[in-house]
Amino acid sequence: MLTREEQKKPLGQRVLGFIREHRLVLSQSCLLVAVSGGSDSVCLLHILANLKEELGIELHVAHLNHQLRGAESEADAQYVANLVHRLSVPATIEKREVKAYQAQKHLSLEEAAREVRYTFLAQVAESVGATQVAVGHTRDDNVETILMHLVRGTGTRGLQGLKPYTEWQPDTKSLIIIRPLLGVSREETASYCQTHKLMPRIDSSNLSLSPLRNRIRLKLLPLLKGYNPQVTKAILRTAHIAGDDFAFLEKEGIRLWDEIVQRQENMITLDKEGFLRLPSALKRHLLRMAIEKLLGNLKDIETRHIEEIINVLSKPAGKKLSLPRGLTFAIEYDRYLIGQDPSALSPFPTLAGEWLLKLPGKTKLPGWRVEASIIDQEQMAEKGKGIGLPNNLFTAYFDRDKTGDKLVVRGRKAGDRFQPLGMSQPKKLGEFMVDAKIPRTWRQQVPLVCSPQHILWVVGWRIDERVKVTDDTKQILRLKFEGIKG
Repeated sequence: MLTREEQKKPLGQRVLGFIREHRLVLSQSCLLVAVSGGSDSVCLLHILANLKEELGIELHVAHLNHQLRGAESEADAQYVANLVHRLSVPATIEKREVKAYQAQKHLSLEEAAREVRYTFLAQVAESVGATQVAVGHTRDDNVETILMHLVRGTGTRGLQGLKPYTEWQPDTKSLIIIRPLLGVSREETASYCQTHKLMPRIDSSNLSLSPLRNRIRLKLLPLLKGYNPQVTKAILRTAHIAGDDFAFLEKEGIRLWDEIVQRQENMITLDKEGFLRLPSALKRHLLRMAIEKLLGNLKDIETRHIEEIINVLSKPAGKKLSLPRGLTFAIEYDRYLIGQDPSALSPFPTLAGEWLLKLPGKTKLPGWRVEASIIDQEQMAEKGKGIGLPNNLFTAYFDRDKTGDKLVVRGRKAGDRFQPLGMSQPKKLGEFMVDAKIPRTWRQQVPLVCSPQHILWVVGWRIDERVKVTDDTKQILRLKFEGIKG
């Protein structure tokens, strides 16, 4: 909060101090200023126009007619055109069909207007060579935003409220947004406009109780001030504390990232043991970090979604949770997965149909090359691998007389049974896969080498007891699976 001495300074000098304190403006650059025609953005433009030489910048104004208020919107655009002409500031003034975008994207009107507006600002910034856009958010906007987040059930991130400097990342290029008026009240911007005879426009939609922000401004805040006349200061103090807490979590999250998290294409994995050891606050923060890295932002990801994940962490392997924007949270035996297709992390390619193996010879099938050779006990001993599976889990040895001549490679089928090496009785293949901790998302893609009678090998895990090499084995079948692309 400002000291009494600071409050006595002219508003322009206070804004200049805020800009310098937070290093908001890059000198020798073009700064885009979003101007709606209301008192906040008009005050911002007027102050920046007076400070541009001191800041060493050029200005360009952007105004968007959302075409939501008919003649009133047209009058706003004309007002901005007259204002920039008077201030000798170049401007881009355009119209966009917000309602059409709303219908196309199935958004609320407020969300649609915001997305259209920021997309427009990003396009104008690129066209004029600006890397930053200044918006007229005030201290009052910040308080309203914090309350909105609180009402919707936010976490620590949302309690921070608006920041002097943020980055908006649409589908195209990112846009740096600065808020030079964040230390200024809405009452002060109105008073500034009146003093300088700027005659800003009044948006009649701000009186509507339909948007949540307006209900908070017109109903909730006056009610809260009845309980605590200094509630605005209390809310901003809470935001400051939340900001410090979030900064600590961010630092710890970055420190732990490489230890706990791995990214593989469009999937993020979390080491289960390491993640479960973390305090709950860090678990939540790492989850948000992971999702934000996947999606680019946390739009539609609410606190309740993070809590749903927290509540299933101890569930058994195979549990899945659907999240917004097509994401899935999946539990495996030693890790958690977050992504749009957890099966994409399987090391095995999709295997459809049955493929007859050449014995001996080489067989190519989707994602694999299989080499079959006939060797004797001496040749096997030379490899130093002993009986059963060698150190390479994709090579196995079998008693040739027990395997038969007609072997196929296929995927899993209902009712499959298997007698794992070392066991006296067959068991269901599904039970073996559970015991072997084969992730559920992999199981359908694990290749099976089969004779007409039974499964001989769950590739990568174990051969069947009934076809193992013994001292009496005369001929040995060696099968080697090698992954290939294409």
